[in-house]
Amino acid sequence: QVQLVESGGGLVQAGGSLRLSCAASGRTFSSYAMGWFRQAPGKEREFVAAISWSGGSTYYADSVKGRFTISRDNAKNTVYLQMNSLKPEDTAVYYCAASNLLRVGVLDYEYHYWGQGTQVTVSS
Repeated sequence: QVQLVESGGGLVQAGGSLRLSCAASGRTFSSYAMGWFRQAPGKEREFVAAISWSGGSTYYADSVKGRFTISRDNAKNTVYLQMNSLKPEDTAVYYCAASNLLRVGVLDYEYHYWGQGTQVTVSS
């Protein structure tokens, strides 16, 4: 069982940066692939980024590639999402998720544990 708590969301102007954190409970954090998803009002939840258990492999949605960076610190049971060059279309609730699958997934049904979400609002 893993419990996830996101933090770091807020209001930022276009072109600005934010770093989201996701703190996980449990001794087996390092065995989980981790992902970030987001959901904008009136839209489906979408994949943003994912990272393997070791941190050696990362995956990004095309819409954030080159602007966002996912990383993890297994000693601190934390995964991060550094978001640069933010755009108004990045506005959404951002969710952290954990997967116990061997592969790194990009679909939400591949993730078994979810945080409560943190709001990111980018003003133009």
